[in-house]
Amino acid sequence: MTAARKIIVINPNSNAGVTESMDMALEPFRFDSGPIIKSVTNSDGPSGIESQQDADCAAIQVVDMIKRRDEEADAFVIACFSDPGIYGAREVTQKPVFGIAESGILTALSLGNSFGILAILDTSIPRHIRYIRSLGLEKRLAGDLAIGLGVAELSDDKKTFYRLQEVGKVLRDNRGASVLILGCAGMARYRQRLQESLEIPVVDPSQAAVSMAVSALLLDY
Repeated sequence: MTAARKIIVINPNSNAGVTESMDMALEPFRFDSGPIIKSVTNSDGPSGIESQQDADCAAIQVVDMIKRRDEEADAFVIACFSDPGIYGAREVTQKPVFGIAESGILTALSLGNSFGILAILDTSIPRHIRYIRSLGLEKRLAGDLAIGLGVAELSDDKKTFYRLQEVGKVLRDNRGASVLILGCAGMARYRQRLQESLEIPVVDPSQAAVSMAVSALLLDY
C-alpha cells in the first residue's frame, strides 16, 4: 500500500491559538484518499506577524523549518499573509511551496473582478501592497483596509466579527471589491459568517493554499 502523502502547513508565528483556528478551517480538505494535512506552529517566532521586522524574522525561521522537515512532507504551506520566506523556501526544497497570500489572491481573481483585503493593522498594509506589486496584480486590488486588531485580539469573537463586517462593507460599497480576502490566518473561523453577512465571496487564504496543495499532489504536479 502506498503511504499517504503529507502537506505541512506552517504558522510562522508562535500563537498556537492561530494554528488551532486555521487547522479547524482545513477539515474540508481531509478525506480518506487525500493527503495528510499537518499544521505546525513556529514556536520560536514572533507572537504575531504585525510588521516587516516580524515578517523578516519569521522568514528565516520558516526556511529553516522547511529544511528540517523536507523528508517528512510532499508539499508545504506558509500560513501567514506576508508569505514570509516563500522564495527562499522554494530554493531549499524540490517540494511545492504555497503561500497563503499568493494563493488567496489567485483564488479571489477567479471569483471576481477586484479584490479587497481585510488586514489586521495599518502597519500590515504597506508590506501587503509591496507584495501585490511584486506579483503584478496591483490593478486588481480594490483596497486593503485594517480592522485595527492585532493577532492576539482575533480570538475575541464579537469584536472581531463586528470589525470584519464594518470594514468589509466599506471595501464592498465604497471601494468596489467584488471579493474579499481575510488578511490573516487567525481570521479563518469568521469566513462563512462574513460571506453570508456581506453576500459576496470571502476567501480564507489558508484554505485557498491548502486547496492548491491538495490538487497539486493528487494530480502529481
